[in-house]
Amino acid sequence: MTDVLVLGAGLAGLAAARDLVAGGADAAVLEARERPGGRVEQIRVDEGRPVQLGGEVVGEFHTAYLGLVRELGLTLQPSYTTVAGEITYDLLEGVVRAESWPFPTPEDRADYERVERLYGALVATVDPDDPWSHPDAPRLDAISVAGWLRSVDATPAVRRKLEVAALYMADGSSERTSLLAALRKSAVARDEGFYSEATWESLQVAEGSAEVAERMAAELADRIRYGAVVASLAVAPGGCEVRLANGEALRAEAVVSALPVGVLHGIPIEGVSPARLASLRAQRMAQAAKVVAVYPRSVWEDTGANGLAESEHLLGSTWPQRAGVLSALVSPDRVGYLLATPEIDRERVVHDELERMYGPTARQTASVHVRLWATDPFARGYVTHWWPGDVLRVGPLHGTHEPPFYVCGSDQWAAGYMEGAVRTGRAAAAAALG
Repeated sequence: MTDVLVLGAGLAGLAAARDLVAGGADAAVLEARERPGGRVEQIRVDEGRPVQLGGEVVGEFHTAYLGLVRELGLTLQPSYTTVAGEITYDLLEGVVRAESWPFPTPEDRADYERVERLYGALVATVDPDDPWSHPDAPRLDAISVAGWLRSVDATPAVRRKLEVAALYMADGSSERTSLLAALRKSAVARDEGFYSEATWESLQVAEGSAEVAERMAAELADRIRYGAVVASLAVAPGGCEVRLANGEALRAEAVVSALPVGVLHGIPIEGVSPARLASLRAQRMAQAAKVVAVYPRSVWEDTGANGLAESEHLLGSTWPQRAGVLSALVSPDRVGYLLATPEIDRERVVHDELERMYGPTARQTASVHVRLWATDPFARGYVTHWWPGDVLRVGPLHGTHEPPFYVCGSDQWAAGYMEGAVRTGRAAAAAALG
């Protein structure tokens, strides 16, 4: 019997296992894929240029992730937020390049600033560690961000700008996002307004973010078992049993689940309280996809663009990873169109999108990579998406543990995609060791 079985070798599971081993526990990791990293993945092109096919960027306040990067001997560098040039706004009526969102009138821009001040004032009332204690929590959770915008008489142009921003983030429409969840997310970053790229996305690992996972996996070595698909889980104080898809049963004194909640939804779990199961089952994953286009050079610069785009079309956003590499996200509200496109035609569709934004040379890719997180059986989605009512539905059991069952993962609730993974993974290990 092992001390602890860690389910999943993404950033959360690897961070948990690494700390467990350092704390003296006999820990083993079960990973369904044949590689570590989960939704953090990279390849190398040319003479070793890293191309990120998963998570990429973090902010200064992502202290758990940044601390781990330093421990692993990796280096940080500025992200796309320092790249000069105009932003591309790929709107239904045409492409516009500008330094900021092209509001149709000065009055609309002034109204955006008014609404952002109102939002910032609400952010200041939310305790990021306990949003459930907010005296107005039921109302703030029941209303969507878009519904709140209408309630404060935001102009149609302001509502449109913030809906495009939601598509850009690929975490779900503003019509289907809890206001309380959005406020809590801003509060944890001490963001005084709407989403700030400079706060959330100013840094990246120079060697590539997947190198964080690779180095942890190298440390854990044969403690990681690849190709191990978890089929069921039974939890008991006297010992836990994890059954694999091949029928094999493994036992341990404790289990740390680092599986995405979309995957966890499909796994039978025994021995965990009904309230905790209900909390886990109530979490949703945004059904998104990522697209990466690799070029010999940064062709978008030919148009005076900086590679950063917000769009009302299929690719909700683009941003430059590094020279010649352009990332894009497909939001939950658009991913169905990509899934409906035959695989043989997807690259053409991507080229059509990029050409519209950046001109004919944008078709001249060296390669195009598509990661359909929505249908990946070992991901089942992207970041956690909080619909109206979900914060109260999930409840304050979220982020806590029920020994010998511990939970962690890449939950944006915990302050960011990769930060959430590392922070919750290390916290789960500390709880298990304690």
